[in-house]
Amino acid sequence: MSEVVRIKEIVDESYDTKTFVFDWSEKVRPGQFVMVWIPGIDEIPMSVSCTDNESKSITVKAIGEATRAIHSLSVGDALRIRGPYGNGFNLDCGEMLIIGGGVGTAAIMPAVTATGADTIIAARSDRDVIMKDVAEDSSANVWIATDDGSMGFHGNAVQLLKEKAALKRYDCVLACGPEVMLWFTYKACEELGLRCQLSLERYMKCGAGVCGCCVMDDSRVCRDGPIFDNEKISKLTEFGVSKRDECGRMVKFRK
Repeated sequence: MSEVVRIKEIVDESYDTKTFVFDWSEKVRPGQFVMVWIPGIDEIPMSVSCTDNESKSITVKAIGEATRAIHSLSVGDALRIRGPYGNGFNLDCGEMLIIGGGVGTAAIMPAVTATGADTIIAARSDRDVIMKDVAEDSSANVWIATDDGSMGFHGNAVQLLKEKAALKRYDCVLACGPEVMLWFTYKACEELGLRCQLSLERYMKCGAGVCGCCVMDDSRVCRDGPIFDNEKISKLTEFGVSKRDECGRMVKFRK
């Protein structure tokens, strides 16, 4: 059952990304997502970027018709949402390093605010870094990595992960971001002997495991995920290789 919520605040995170804050009493675990309906356009999954008792938020990058429509909304306008869906992160896993890449930073932010764990935020450039202030309010160690070196570490999230893991013993890595980043994060964790929990993304229509759009091998990302640990990831032959588009066609990430 979907619910109508009213936008009470809009935060400009970057030139193409906004956070929409609304009151919603549903309990949401870090890493869960909601389905957001844009009448006449589409219904899309969105990670919940704030999971406070009353205030919740979604952080939206304008990359398509539906997300651009959300960007056109103002304070006081309505959002129709249903959920929450998915399993969420397990935060009881010892010393954590949390990694967000691009707009995937939004999905890991509730875990950061809940734990205060060391955090890496990765982006293409300083213009693409989001939610740095939110992370710094909760964590004593927030490191930025940019591909072009315009802010923080000059390099990618996985390179910085390896550098930090050489200096401190971590038990678990939590991450969300582009699938290429997640693939190499998984491989790095395997090499370093670290457990990991990765938030995966696939095309979704129902959010409840019925339509089958988000199938990866024998798993449905919306129902069995979106958070997958080392053991489950090791069995996903499509992870880091391919995904299905809105028509169900397989699209390759790499050979």
